[in-house]
Amino acid sequence: MRVYYNHTDAGGVVYHSCYLTFCEQARSEVFFKNNIFFNKDEGYVVKELKAKYLKPAKLGDILTIKSKLLEIKNASLKLHQEIFKDNEKIFEMDVVLVYTKNGKITKIPKEHKKVIDEFR
Repeated sequence: MRVYYNHTDAGGVVYHSCYLTFCEQARSEVFFKNNIFFNKDEGYVVKELKAKYLKPAKLGDILTIKSKLLEIKNASLKLHQEIFKDNEKIFEMDVVLVYTKNGKITKIPKEHKKVIDEFR
């Protein structure tokens, strides 16, 4: 992922919230490449996260996002995600996601569990 102007402040440093967006986009991309697209009535919602900002990213940087599955339950999963710049870790977080359908937490579909296995 490349850092664009809209990701940065006036000094060209990435806004703190953009790191969360980058990680969310990386998670979503795994589903999209497996032809799973979400509608307005379903999806994964962040229940909890813990983030650590190690070094800043700047305008024009190329970032790599890595995701690893830590735990999966009936309706939730926990991932560890890291962002790297030039093979150096600059951000990491643990995030708990719950699957919702029609506004209610529900079991993760079987076809999703196959995709989630890619995070192992």
